[in-house]
Amino acid sequence: MKLEIQNISKKYNKEKYGLKDFSMTIEKGILGLLGPNGAGKSTLLKMIATVSKPSNGTILLNKNNITKDANYIRKQLGFLPQDFGVYPNLNAYEFLEYMAAMKGVGGKNLQPRITQLLEGLNLIDAAKKPIGSYSGGMKQRVGIAQALINSPKILIFDEPTVGLDPEERVRFRNLISDLANNCIVILSSHIVSDIDTIADQVAILKNGSLIVKGHQENIIRKVQDKVYETKITKEDYTAFKNSHIIVSTTRKNGDLIVRYISEKPDNNAIKQQANLEDAYLYLTKTN
Repeated sequence: MKLEIQNISKKYNKEKYGLKDFSMTIEKGILGLLGPNGAGKSTLLKMIATVSKPSNGTILLNKNNITKDANYIRKQLGFLPQDFGVYPNLNAYEFLEYMAAMKGVGGKNLQPRITQLLEGLNLIDAAKKPIGSYSGGMKQRVGIAQALINSPKILIFDEPTVGLDPEERVRFRNLISDLANNCIVILSSHIVSDIDTIADQVAILKNGSLIVKGHQENIIRKVQDKVYETKITKEDYTAFKNSHIIVSTTRKNGDLIVRYISEKPDNNAIKQQANLEDAYLYLTKTN
């Protein structure tokens, strides 16, 4: 199973591109997509899912050109877009039955499959209530279930953990980890912790271009020996922020403990173990 993205661009007008000359190869496992708003993550996912066509370039799945033959990937695809909508008058069983029919899934195994998904996503107690009565997090979990209903070989999730509480996010990550051995999973999120706990590889995008793609440890290595922590006063914080890449700040006894990235640390700074969030901030700020 191999997905090859070859020099694709998405042009909205003469001056605005969603993606420009973008290339990447994706194989089995979990690929985490990171990038600031407007980086092109959703644009890329919609083109892979054949919801949108590239202005130019080619996307191949197992050497089949899905920009010309969309049905080839659609038969194997599960997709949760960022703006996923539901039918509020249907309950979860009815909605998933409908989505299964849309995807050509049926037979004696359908009902057990729906029940398995609802149990795995902690929706079984509310499964016979109208989806319109669900919370935002519950609707999101129904969206995850519909993406999985056809046992897809390619799974695309665009900000899947929006609205989920911490326990639900852990449940989602465990579910996706169980699926990743046999398919391609592409997971876009602005929450780095949703990526760093499960992704086999990470791709970081900015302004419609790929900054870096690779294993987490190789990406983190780019910021190794550049992450520090220091204590400063609240009065000095603004000037410090303007001259450093700030990762996080915490308050302690009236002072601020600042985690930051720098080539030349301050005298009292203490070196820290770098992580994916450090690397993400460093790469998106300096590229």
